[in-house]
Amino acid sequence: MGGGAGAGVVSAAAALRTLELPGFVDLQVNGFAGVDFGDPAITKGDVSRAVAAIEKTGVTRFLPTLITSTLETFAACARTLLDAALPSIAGIHMEGPYIAPEDGPRGAHAREHVRGADLDDFKRRQDAAEGRIRLVTLAPEVPGALPLVEHLVAAGVRVAIGHTAANRTEIQDAVAAGATLSTHLGNGCSGTLPRHPNLLWEQLGEDRLLASFIVDGHHLPPATVRSMIRAKTPARTILVTDAMAAAGMPPGAYTIGRQRVELDATGRVAAPGASNLAGSALSIPVAIGNSVRFTGLPLEDVIPMATTRAAEYLGIRPAGKVVAEWDAEAKTLRVVGVTL
Repeated sequence: MGGGAGAGVVSAAAALRTLELPGFVDLQVNGFAGVDFGDPAITKGDVSRAVAAIEKTGVTRFLPTLITSTLETFAACARTLLDAALPSIAGIHMEGPYIAPEDGPRGAHAREHVRGADLDDFKRRQDAAEGRIRLVTLAPEVPGALPLVEHLVAAGVRVAIGHTAANRTEIQDAVAAGATLSTHLGNGCSGTLPRHPNLLWEQLGEDRLLASFIVDGHHLPPATVRSMIRAKTPARTILVTDAMAAAGMPPGAYTIGRQRVELDATGRVAAPGASNLAGSALSIPVAIGNSVRFTGLPLEDVIPMATTRAAEYLGIRPAGKVVAEWDAEAKTLRVVGVTL
């Protein structure tokens, strides 16, 4: 497709184009359709049900994301996810437990399970995941982070910076050691930062880092999305959902990593009374539409952020095809068919 969205066929409604796209790729999915991937009580049937709902949104390859937890919880969840033996599951994204312990950068991760980076701990988790941890998000300032980054990179595991309070030197050291991505940049950090320097500018200005963004209208305001993608450039931008169990579901109470959170009528997900967010109810088609609307970029520049760019980052190819209708006036993308 050469990075474009296809020539498109004009449908009956002048504002609509029918497009054939590569299958979407999502590097960060905590759950979907009422299923929390971080709950050790989930079954293979739960996983199959959630994945079927994810595939209906056009996502044909994704990384189930397991946030900070004990080794035992991680192992139980990873085994169930992988035992489901579904081709859409391209591996595991391990987000934590090697993250900043402070309120703010820690986000919704359970503080009692946050720990320093530890090679033996990672090896046990990787063994439990049958070698299929493909991406690790960590904070470069935590003890042991840099040696672990070097080990992960040598083993072919991608490393992302996230949930961090790192300073300039710590970020640069992580990049030099092999970190290549900023996880949901603009989130997972303190709500108050110095004007400059700070970890946002440092990562935005670092061309060796790609960046993922959650473009749901809650995690980042439109002007922030526009500015950040201009800084990173579309070529270094990946769209993720950070979806959790509430995605594809009505407002109500759900869990992420066994923590109780609530989805409200606006689509915002947070623990009761908390100011910080806890995952999202976003889908990739909505993220694409929002990105076009917020940035003013043409659809053809945004589609690769959710397809080829994410796939290339993992070293895979997008799978299957998505047939979708693009409403150029409303800036909305509706999936009408998926071939896996």
